[in-house]
Amino acid sequence: MQPRRLTAAALATLVLTGTATLAHPALAEPHTPTATAERLAAQPVPFTQAAAHLAADGSYTLSWSSPATTVQVTAHTEPDASDPGTSLGSAAGTGTLTVPAGKLAADRRWYFELTPDTGGAYVVAERSLGIASAKNFRDAGGYRTSDGRWVKYGIVYRSNKLSNLTAAEQQRIVDQGITRDVDLRNYFERKDEPDKVPAGVAYQVADVVSLAHGVSFHDPALMTLAQAIAAGLFSGSSDLGQSIGYPFMVNFVGADHAFKDLLTAVDTNAGATVYHCSAGKDRTGWGTAVLLTLLGVPRATVEADFLASNDYTGNPEAVELSWLRAAFAEVDHIYGSFDAYLRKGLGLDDATIQSLRNRLLTP
Repeated sequence: MQPRRLTAAALATLVLTGTATLAHPALAEPHTPTATAERLAAQPVPFTQAAAHLAADGSYTLSWSSPATTVQVTAHTEPDASDPGTSLGSAAGTGTLTVPAGKLAADRRWYFELTPDTGGAYVVAERSLGIASAKNFRDAGGYRTSDGRWVKYGIVYRSNKLSNLTAAEQQRIVDQGITRDVDLRNYFERKDEPDKVPAGVAYQVADVVSLAHGVSFHDPALMTLAQAIAAGLFSGSSDLGQSIGYPFMVNFVGADHAFKDLLTAVDTNAGATVYHCSAGKDRTGWGTAVLLTLLGVPRATVEADFLASNDYTGNPEAVELSWLRAAFAEVDHIYGSFDAYLRKGLGLDDATIQSLRNRLLTP
């Protein structure tokens, strides 16, 4: 069994506590910004699976599933496919297409518009931005909801700390249209390793363990502590501190304000938003789980996104599923439902919840 250890961050919380060939460009439909925007907004997206993967050699593999007969593929530099784009060809309604290395410029992020011969188009992208100093910097979009809609790419990003960004990496952030950086870290983390963000990107603090709203809990802190320790021991958690910390992100009133501020920032920011903590996996992981669940993404998909931090950070033990499930269990324990948590815990109103869904989801 792996050693159980209390991390400093958790203690702080407790104290508060088949490939197709490229077709000729002429096969693709002409694109204009207006026509593209109207097409993306007008019809439900028929895809049941859609993804883009960037390989180490610079090639892309696109894959999708749909009831369509054919799907046209166009590469764009804008997430809403409003630029003219580069035609890449077509393939079957359920199929794949490979874009060889060198076909598209390597110094920018590419979005791929999948246009079926019936139904609305959808834009996919490689989720990771490939930022070496922030390996867990990735798009929160690209997930399908329970009712068949899709979370759009290019609007919300999650990351680890942004204190080591190079000038080139800062420019990459600007190129994605990111205009707000929401920092979930505590005072000492922010002081020791301040964010390096370019001019034009607004900086906002949403400290999950802040004492600005006092030290209060929805449920007795000692009871939450005892239950969290017991659950962590039962699950074989490798880090009891994290097993404790996750439920307290739901029970601690100060955390409510932080996550409400995060979701409100995503909703009201005119550009794209990035949010982060230190490792981009715990506070950021719960914030992402809340956002995706609000949007209607199935729990299994939310859990898969959470566990992806093990791959992006290069640490197979970065997160454990029992930690995330402990937070959701605390939601059920205190509020009875996730919907009640959004409204009574985080204090979100119907207008904000609907606005987030309208902005981040396809029709």
